[in-house]
Amino acid sequence: MSANAATHFTLTINGITTLVKDIAPTTTLLQYLRQQGYVGTKEGCGDGDCGACTVAIAGKDAQGKPQYQAANSCLIPIGAVAGRDVITAEGLAHGQPHGLIQAQSLEQLHPVQAAMVETAGSQCGYCTPGFIMSMFAAYYDGGLKDDVCIEGNLCRCTGYLPIRRAAQKLLADLGEESPSDRFSTMLTAKNSDLAAIAYSSNEHRFYRPTELTEALQLLQAHPDATLVAGATDLGLEMSWHRRNYPVLISLEGITELKQIHQTEDYVKIGAAVPLSHIENVLHGIFPSLDEMLHWFAARQVRNRATLGGNIGTASPIGDLPPVLLALDATVTLASIQGDRTLPLADFFKGYRQTELQQGEIIKTVTIPKAISKGATKRLSFSYKIGKRGTDDISIVAAAFAIDLDAEQKILHARLAYGGVAATPIRAIAVEQALIGQPWNLETVRSVKPMLHEAFTPLSDLRGSANYRKLLVGNLFEKFFIEQTS
Repeated sequence: MSANAATHFTLTINGITTLVKDIAPTTTLLQYLRQQGYVGTKEGCGDGDCGACTVAIAGKDAQGKPQYQAANSCLIPIGAVAGRDVITAEGLAHGQPHGLIQAQSLEQLHPVQAAMVETAGSQCGYCTPGFIMSMFAAYYDGGLKDDVCIEGNLCRCTGYLPIRRAAQKLLADLGEESPSDRFSTMLTAKNSDLAAIAYSSNEHRFYRPTELTEALQLLQAHPDATLVAGATDLGLEMSWHRRNYPVLISLEGITELKQIHQTEDYVKIGAAVPLSHIENVLHGIFPSLDEMLHWFAARQVRNRATLGGNIGTASPIGDLPPVLLALDATVTLASIQGDRTLPLADFFKGYRQTELQQGEIIKTVTIPKAISKGATKRLSFSYKIGKRGTDDISIVAAAFAIDLDAEQKILHARLAYGGVAATPIRAIAVEQALIGQPWNLETVRSVKPMLHEAFTPLSDLRGSANYRKLLVGNLFEKFFIEQTS
């Protein structure tokens, strides 16, 4: 793509095409919406935890079908929605799609809004638009069947019961039918891939190439550029820390990086695949991955966050790296010179440091399906310990994979952890000590002292070092008990 950048782009808000110019691409979608008068979209936490800023963005599901995706507008740089359709709470009722709605009857409201009114689901009202937009997205993709659709929304008045009743009422009213209205029609009409974007505003530039080679060329031309995909981590830096990013290169439009390829032997996942797509496509293949994705942030974040982003930040408390380490995943890095592949265990070099060299991009992550030669079965699972059940940062994350032979002896062991060292890390000495041992409680308890001394975690607001050390061993024992009970 040309490095010459335009000074404007368009996006569609509630069906109305809007020209965006003279706006820094690091401005968040939430900030822009409120500047334009869409004040129903609220700022609560500013870091993607509360859901008050939730909007729906037209996109595609893992199978390529049109889908409204709930997303946290406080984390999305405005450049990321160039050419896209955004729906806010103001646009749902029959009336003015971009102004204040004064509905005279329930019939003028969208069914989601009407259900919230009828079940008294709003108290102070601050969180209500976010809940409504999360339920709106779920209304069109069959996602109202469980609480996952609202797991990323917090009610400060703790009025969850009537809000859940609203979702249940919507589900009952729909029955087996799919919604058929102006929003479903609009969604079907918007089924094209993301277009290439090159936008500049003053000293800021935002690029969204559609080919990997274009991204690599841009990275070569702008060696100090910041790569971005879902922006759930970068958005936090923008909204909370007011970080300035003069050049952003988005990988979100590169189809090659958004593919999941499966064979009998492995699964290869593109670096820009959203976690919600992985959750849907690979469900049932890797139990440890299923479990960790279930507890990973909330639906709004999983709709945007990508696998490449989660490992690329090299956070010691990232949720997915322990799972991938336990599954012996490899990572492929792309550059102008070509690709190179290395074990994920060699990718993390230090605190927030990786093996990525200048001009390289994470391309794919490959997870082998095969178990050890001579093994009759594999036991695998993962655990995330946090202050609350969902939408929280890990105190300790752990993933285990144990291959057993016909005599229940251990042929292969992987014990991987996050939150106990400067990087996600395996307990290699313990793994080696387990080989050849019988898979029983005595064996598990015999290595717990080794696990307790394997790492030197820090104490912080989430947990003490000793608490983390205890979790390292106790989670492995929990794994044994759950797998054998």
